[in-house]
Amino acid sequence: MLSDSEYLRYSRQIMLPEVGECGQQALSKARVLMVGAGGLGTTAGLYLAGAGVGQLAIADSDHVELSNLARQVAYRDEQIGTDKAAALAANLVALNPHCQCRAINAYLEGERLALEVAMADVVLDCSDNLATRHAVNQACVEAGTPLVSAAAIGWQGQLLVYQPHSACYACAFADVMFSEPTRCAEAGVMGPVVGMMATAQALEGIKLLLGQAVGTNRLSRLDGQTMTWQHFSLPVHPHCAVCQPTREVSDAVNH
Repeated sequence: MLSDSEYLRYSRQIMLPEVGECGQQALSKARVLMVGAGGLGTTAGLYLAGAGVGQLAIADSDHVELSNLARQVAYRDEQIGTDKAAALAANLVALNPHCQCRAINAYLEGERLALEVAMADVVLDCSDNLATRHAVNQACVEAGTPLVSAAAIGWQGQLLVYQPHSACYACAFADVMFSEPTRCAEAGVMGPVVGMMATAQALEGIKLLLGQAVGTNRLSRLDGQTMTWQHFSLPVHPHCAVCQPTREVSDAVNH
C-alpha cells in the first residue's frame, strides 16, 4: 500500500490511467541498474528517483570534475573530487527518500557485471564508450534483462531499446565493435542534447517497468541543431554473434 505522503508525491503520475496505484506500487518495487553516472546517468537518475523507482544501483568508477558540471546536472561544486556513484546516490536520496540507492564505485565487467544485470528489472546504459556498451548489451542479452541504451556527442544523440527477442545493440553496431568513436572529451557535446537523451532513457525505462509498449527494433537519432528525430527500422540481425549465437553455430555446421 502507498502511504499518504507517497500518494501526494506521485499524485500527478498516479492520475495517468497507464500508471494508477498498481503501477506506482510496481515502480516502488522495481530495481534498475544504471551503468554510468555522467551526463546521461545524472539526468536519467533524477527522473527515475523522482518517479518513485524503489531501488537504483549506480555504477561508475570516475570522480566528479569541474568540467562535468555543465551537463552532469545532479552534481554540485562541493562534490568535485568525490566518487560519482556515491555523490549521485546521495543526491537522488535527497531528492526522494523513498528511493534506495546503492553506489558501485567500480567499473563493472565480467562476472560482477553479469550479476548486477541479472538482479535488475531494467538496465540503463549511460556509459560513454563503445566497449562498455557492447559488454552491457551482451550481459543483458544473456540474462534476458531489458536494456535502454543511449549516447550523445556534439549535437547528436541516439537511443535503442532491447527486450528479449528484439534487435540488440550489436545488431546495429557490430561493424564498429572494435573501433572507438570520438568521445565527448575530444569532440565536445551540448549539455541539453545529453539531457534529452537521458530523459528519453528514463521514460522508456519507466514504461518497461509499467509493462507499456516501447520502441524496440528501431534506432532513434536526434539532431539537436534542427530539433528533428529520425527513427530507423532495426530488425534482428540473423547472424548477430550476441543475440543469435545458436543460429550462427547452426549455419556454420550446415555449411
